[in-house]
Amino acid sequence: MSKHHLGEFEEIVMLNVAILHGKAYGIAIIDEMESRLNRKVSIGSLQTVLRRLEKKGYLESEFGEATKQRGGKRKRFFTVTNFGQQVLEEAKDQRLALWNAIPSIAFTNPSS
Repeated sequence: MSKHHLGEFEEIVMLNVAILHGKAYGIAIIDEMESRLNRKVSIGSLQTVLRRLEKKGYLESEFGEATKQRGGKRKRFFTVTNFGQQVLEEAKDQRLALWNAIPSIAFTNPSS
């Protein structure tokens, strides 16, 4: 088992950052998550997780250009690091190993 543990929300955030490749900033990540998962996400919870993932070295960020639409504020764009990709792949492998370990009889309906 890996020493790097991802919580469910952390994993979902990282996967959506990867999906948005190069275009992953706060609102875009929320929109992607909500459209793909039909799950409401607050900007505060997302920002907390993004900072934590960046601190762990799973994500990195850089500022984009300032725009008039944003009142001169710049967007912070996130990308998955090579280390973050390794951690995601480990999580995927662990989940698949668990799914593959389930005997086929486990999901049969005994009353049928």
